[in-house]
Amino acid sequence: MPAFPLFRKTCSWIERQRPDPYDRRFSGRSSDSDAFPVMESENKQSRLSLKDARADLRGEKRMMKERTVFVNGTYVPWDDAKIHIMSHSVGRGSSIFEVIGFHDTPNGPAVFRLDEYVARFRNSAALLDMEPPLSASGLQEAVLETVRRNGLKKGIIKLVGFYPEIAFKILPPGKRFQVAIFVFDLAGDLGESLQPKDGSVTACISKWRRLDPQTVPIEAKVAANYINGIVARTEARDLGFDYAILLDTRGCIAEGGTESLFLVRGGRLLTSSLGTILNSITRKTLLEVAETMGMKTFAGRLDPSTIVEAEEIFFAGTVGKLIPVRQVGDRILQEVPGPVTRRLFERMTLITSGGDEHFRHWLYPV
Repeated sequence: MPAFPLFRKTCSWIERQRPDPYDRRFSGRSSDSDAFPVMESENKQSRLSLKDARADLRGEKRMMKERTVFVNGTYVPWDDAKIHIMSHSVGRGSSIFEVIGFHDTPNGPAVFRLDEYVARFRNSAALLDMEPPLSASGLQEAVLETVRRNGLKKGIIKLVGFYPEIAFKILPPGKRFQVAIFVFDLAGDLGESLQPKDGSVTACISKWRRLDPQTVPIEAKVAANYINGIVARTEARDLGFDYAILLDTRGCIAEGGTESLFLVRGGRLLTSSLGTILNSITRKTLLEVAETMGMKTFAGRLDPSTIVEAEEIFFAGTVGKLIPVRQVGDRILQEVPGPVTRRLFERMTLITSGGDEHFRHWLYPV
C-alpha cells in the first residue's frame, strides 16, 4: 500500500469565480446523538438487492427494455434512445447532464430538490452557450412525467442535453440542443450498489489536479470535464484504493473525482469553498442541514494537512449521499462512520423519506 503523502506547503489563496455563501464560519451548538443503525441496515439491504440483481443479470447487464425514456419531447422505449456515434456530443464530449435522486415517501415517490438540479442544468447550458429546448418548468414536468411512466418508487434520474447532429468540426452545428431523460433503479437495472459493500471506502490523494477555472467553466456539468475524474479514479484503482482526492492547481484540497469532500476536525464540518469545484447541490444541502442541526461549519481553502488532522472524512454526492472514508493513503481512521457523519446521514435519510417537515419543500411529488 503506498505511503500517505505528507504535505508541508500551505496552499495559497485563490480568487473565487463566484461568492460562496458558506465561505465563512458558523457558530452552533452540537448535541449528543444516539447510536445510528440506519447506515448499516441500508448497506445490508443494498447488498441483498445487488446480490439478487446480479443473480438475475446472470453475468451481464440487462438492457432495460421496459423503461421509458423522454427524448426531445416524445417518450420512447429504452432501446430506441440512441444517436449516431459521429454526433457532436459523442465525438466532442459536448453533452451536459444532471443526476437526480427520487425517493419513496408516505405520499409516493418524490424527486429531491428538482428545481435546483434543473437550474444547474440550465446554467451549464448558459456557460457553454447552448440553447435549451424547454423552459425550467417544462424540464421539471418532463422529469416528473418520465418518473411516472416508469413506475418506480425510488431510483435515479439522468437528465442529458446533447447535440445529435453528425459533426466533425469542433463547434456544434447550432446552439439548440435536445434533451433525454432516463429513469432507472441502479441496483435492479444496472447491478450497481448505492453504497460501498463494506460501508466505507479507501482513498488516496491523486497526482492529477482539479481543472483550473481559467481553462474551462468547471461549474458546467459537461461530459468532457469528467475525464479529470476518470484519470484520478483510474489512478486510485491502480494503486489499490477506491476513490481519489484531487487538489486544485494551487495545492489546496478540492474534491473527489465526482464527489464533494467533507472533513470533520474538532467537531466542525469542513469543506472546500466554491471557485475551483463544482457547485454541488449535495454539498449545499449538507451545509444547510448541518447549520440547522447546530453544527459548526466552515467552507474555505483547506491545506492537505487537514486530511491528516481530521477525525472524520466522507465523500458526498447524489447517488451515495454520504460515503465514509476509513483510510487515506496509509492513514486508517479510528471510528468509521464517525458521530458527525452518522448524524448527517440519519438526518438526510429522514429528509429524503419525507419525514422532516422543515425540509419537506425540497421534495417534488411525482
